[in-house]
Amino acid sequence: MFPVHRPRRVRQNAGLRAMVRETRLDRSMLVAPLFVVPGAKVKREIGSLAGQFHLSVDQLIEHARGLADLGIPAVLLFGLPESKDEQGSGAWDPRGIVQQATRALKAALPRLQVIADLCLCEYTSHGHCGLVEETAAGMQVANDTTLDLLARTAMAQAEAGADVIAPSDMMDGRVAAIRRGLDQSGFTHLPILSYAAKYASAFYGPFREAAGSAPQFGDRSGYQMDPANAREALREMELDFEEGADMLMVKPALPYLDVLRQARDRFDVPLAAYQVSGEYAQIIAAARAGWLDQDRAMMETLTAIRRAGADLIITYFAAAAARAL
Repeated sequence: MFPVHRPRRVRQNAGLRAMVRETRLDRSMLVAPLFVVPGAKVKREIGSLAGQFHLSVDQLIEHARGLADLGIPAVLLFGLPESKDEQGSGAWDPRGIVQQATRALKAALPRLQVIADLCLCEYTSHGHCGLVEETAAGMQVANDTTLDLLARTAMAQAEAGADVIAPSDMMDGRVAAIRRGLDQSGFTHLPILSYAAKYASAFYGPFREAAGSAPQFGDRSGYQMDPANAREALREMELDFEEGADMLMVKPALPYLDVLRQARDRFDVPLAAYQVSGEYAQIIAAARAGWLDQDRAMMETLTAIRRAGADLIITYFAAAAARAL
């Protein structure tokens, strides 16, 4: 007779649990999103994202230095411009806020990886991720005419010293347009992290306050993905990979762990998952109400994202998680 197997034998103390743990988190896989604004000496907490800040470039450098000291290897930059227009020209302006921040960060912290989010929504007066045009069905985002502006923005970010270009707009063909533009200008070495499966999610609300990017009419469901679809996400990821994306992202993370798992089984490239603002804010709010333990919930959710297959985790908990690890 075989001896009775008792899995609990290796769970009985913290040391044993750590030894046999299947899924491991590491600081090297964390990416901290940051919001940079014009001005000087600005460090203003974002109301819907407790513990996150609008930072002027000088304050951004000090904040990023603290993240680097914790062992966090990368930041993801979002910019709030001084003014907006219909084209979102601040996105590709060489003196635009993200370009200013990138130059300053690379000068002060050359080893810190700067990932530049590439989208027009923070810069357009209408809040959409591309140019808009009047059609028989009403105002629509013009996919093809937006591609040139996205490529121009990628060039401005590359020239400023970004280490990774991360298009988040969900226009069809934008990875090919960006890759072509970068390669023709000598930036063949620069990787693209594509927001390949970005859903039209209810969990973006706090971010839209933080970035000032809420659409002024309609919504983004015409170009972001239907939350009901998983096979479509894999097609989107396949297309972006074929167009030249070096890394692929699923966003949001927790509601789409099944998509992340399927992507991990299908693609051998690095995968990122973005634990978005609403995911973060709901944990903070529940913890402040005394309904759950914030640190345990943080680590449990990050572990779930890692277990589903993410190599990189973009999270507002990056600093807190690094301290815990």
